[in-house]
Amino acid sequence: MPWQLTPAALDRYFAGPGKRARSTVLAKISKIDAYFAFLEQRYAGEIHRLFGAVVESPVDPFNRPRHRGDFGLRVPPSQRAMRELFTAWRNALPQARKEAVACRDYVMAKIAYVSGVRAAELCGVAVGGAGRAAAGRG
Repeated sequence: MPWQLTPAALDRYFAGPGKRARSTVLAKISKIDAYFAFLEQRYAGEIHRLFGAVVESPVDPFNRPRHRGDFGLRVPPSQRAMRELFTAWRNALPQARKEAVACRDYVMAKIAYVSGVRAAELCGVAVGGAGRAAAGRG
């Protein structure tokens, strides 16, 4: 099981035969640490419940990459919280300074929420292909 990997076992692996470039070692340690960060943030509770094991990265703080990405667990808002957000937003539309723009923004956000589109996919959206048409003129 991955959570049974110890810092001593990891040290033995990297101290094994053959020379490794510093960049290769750093890349491997980063990938191992990122995998454990993922396990810790997403599945630690479930793993503890099912196996009685605490998930912790075997990469010690001395060898851990400087920018691990530990920015805290991002818990998505509940459906109730999202309903409350969109209800309050919808009720505030008539008081908006630019009501048409506010309505457009509300509808775009609500469609993105209901459809479940990812943020990375949403960033690539172009309204009416305007970006392609403008790029073609030249």
